[in-house]
Amino acid sequence: MVSKQLKWALLIVLALIWGSSFILIKKGLVALNPFQLGSLRIIFCSLFLLIIGFKSLAAIPQGKWKYIALTSLFGTFIPAYLFAIAQTQITSSVSSILNSLTPLNTLILGALVFGLDFKRTQIFGIIIGLIGTILLIFNGAINNPNQNYYYTILILIASVCYAMNVNFIKKYLSDVKPVAITTGNFLVMLFPALLILSFTNFFSIMQVEKVSHALLFIAVLGIVGTGIANILFYKLIQISSPVFATSVTYLIPVVAFFWGLLDSEMLTPIQFLGAFIILIGVYLSSKK
Repeated sequence: MVSKQLKWALLIVLALIWGSSFILIKKGLVALNPFQLGSLRIIFCSLFLLIIGFKSLAAIPQGKWKYIALTSLFGTFIPAYLFAIAQTQITSSVSSILNSLTPLNTLILGALVFGLDFKRTQIFGIIIGLIGTILLIFNGAINNPNQNYYYTILILIASVCYAMNVNFIKKYLSDVKPVAITTGNFLVMLFPALLILSFTNFFSIMQVEKVSHALLFIAVLGIVGTGIANILFYKLIQISSPVFATSVTYLIPVVAFFWGLLDSEMLTPIQFLGAFIILIGVYLSSKK
């Protein structure tokens, strides 16, 4: 019973954190380019995790480091840049909607590549959740005809990366503590992120006031929206199923929409209907 309550608590907390991440990306892009934003997000998170979790690295078996590297690549490194690039052309709300495709990719990859079993009710939950997502996508496209929807492909690629990451964690790292996995991930990513940042003109614009404000948003995004959230997410994967864990992406658009509303991204009745359908999909996909 405690485990059941814990997994739902983690799901809700993660939805609130990650649902707020898209508006933070949007605010950061006011003064930073996507490569600066993605790199700084990783760097802030890496420094935070090395402070709180450095000792946990010793608990990672030597043979597990290759999976730590893979999960860092698919779970954060590639998506961090893809989301930032995509949101230069599409709204934070649309970006969060497309992220809801992650559970479907998790289901497909889990069955075809990792040999994981899923129940019929979980498949129905995925389908229903996707119906709600489609309503949100098409309604958003109708109300935002000037958006460049080619950039949505980047979000789709990111959702596949997330699906790969979830299955890697469940299959190969279930016996490693979440703090150790997350800290190991960002230790691997820190130097590539620093290298990418060095090729931008970031250090020449650091004194600009807008950049200082953007850094505050990215610091929150990196420490809370990436570091702490990843620890909670890996814990959720370990105590539940890959499909349930990734069903958090159904709740994320609901949170992101409310942030978007506060930032003048209008909601429609159809979008609210889609959000309600998504919640039904979450419930069904969590049933075993």
